[in-house]
Amino acid sequence: MKMTFANRISIAAISLSLCFTPLHAQLKKDAKVVTEVADAKKPMDDLKPIGGGGPVGGPGAPVDPKTYKLGAEDVVFIRVWKEPDLSGMVMVRPDGKISMPLIGELPAVGLTPEQLTKNITEALNQWLNRPEVFLSVQQVNSKKFYVTGEVNKPGTFALVTPTTVLEALSGSGGLREFANGKRIVIIRGTKRLKFNFKEVLEGKNLSQNIFLESGDQIYVP
Repeated sequence: MKMTFANRISIAAISLSLCFTPLHAQLKKDAKVVTEVADAKKPMDDLKPIGGGGPVGGPGAPVDPKTYKLGAEDVVFIRVWKEPDLSGMVMVRPDGKISMPLIGELPAVGLTPEQLTKNITEALNQWLNRPEVFLSVQQVNSKKFYVTGEVNKPGTFALVTPTTVLEALSGSGGLREFANGKRIVIIRGTKRLKFNFKEVLEGKNLSQNIFLESGDQIYVP
């Protein structure tokens, strides 16, 4: 019996459907796998500060995690692998401690980021199976120096990395036109340390180009 043209079209459509159904299912399965892989590699940019808040977790301050000592009001970003509820921004309190869910309070002031990471990991071992903890310093608020007087950008500056007087003056925009660069003073507690800008630029008496300490004030007359 001869098939009509309409019957032939119908049979062809069914055959194509049978051919493409497994292909469609496989493509859908592959797409799901790709999505899952992408989600696994996606950075944790939607984490929030512990206790609530907006997105956090930037590149952080350029401190050495082996040598930098944490201080009050420093902000650290703690990431516990696969535990978003335990991850986020934490500020070191004035009493020198931080607070986290599950483990409560931990001392932080005077510790390096590496030491604090180790202590958090050990504390979480009581609650989690082999926790992986990553910690970075986001903001240095505990160590500061001040530049005042005849500079282009006077103000308060974070002492993140070792900084000399000359570097501090450069970071504050340099001296103004009528500044007296020969009579610059670094005020360190009860001490008054002299700094001659011109001499240092000429490579003379370089011992006066000291490294700043937290709380130092540079005054340019």
